[in-house]
Amino acid sequence: MRLALVEPAELTDTQKPLYDDMKRGIEKNFKGFTAICKGGELIGPWNPWLRFPRIGAPMWDLVKALSDPGSSKLPKPVREVTILTTGAAFRSGYELYAHILMAELRGLDDKTIATIVAGQRPTSLNDDESCAYDVTSSLLRGGVLPELLYRTAIERFGKEGAAELIYLVGLYCMISLTLNGFDVPIPEKTAQ
Repeated sequence: MRLALVEPAELTDTQKPLYDDMKRGIEKNFKGFTAICKGGELIGPWNPWLRFPRIGAPMWDLVKALSDPGSSKLPKPVREVTILTTGAAFRSGYELYAHILMAELRGLDDKTIATIVAGQRPTSLNDDESCAYDVTSSLLRGGVLPELLYRTAIERFGKEGAAELIYLVGLYCMISLTLNGFDVPIPEKTAQ
């Protein structure tokens, strides 16, 4: 871990409102995995964002925009297929730790999850999940998303849902890079 955890008692005037907002959002939307230590310190991508709030605050705003269950156009298992596929491509430990747990809570079976984490396409995906996996994998390879995949995403999820899928891949690329760049460990390796 390259950055010490930000202690709640040491928050600056700039960090305090961001911390409060992140803590509320984590408690509301990111259940099922450890993201807050017993002392109130935030772990995962939230600690680097809190440490550098000029960049972290806009990142958090993007997370909130794409994590609001009331406005998401994508089914929860589709989101998890997308996130796990991205985390696997970057071999991002904390992201995989968190979203393996989230995927289980959202109904993906262990074999499907394990296959995605291994960097392979599961045969057990339904049509929506297959579309998400294929779009995500294509975007992660670089280059323009093929027209057929783009049209398929629009057919499955509508224009807004297809856009959400593309933005979700970008968000989790950024999260994976944050986690990898700052060597953020999974909670078992973090002092809690």
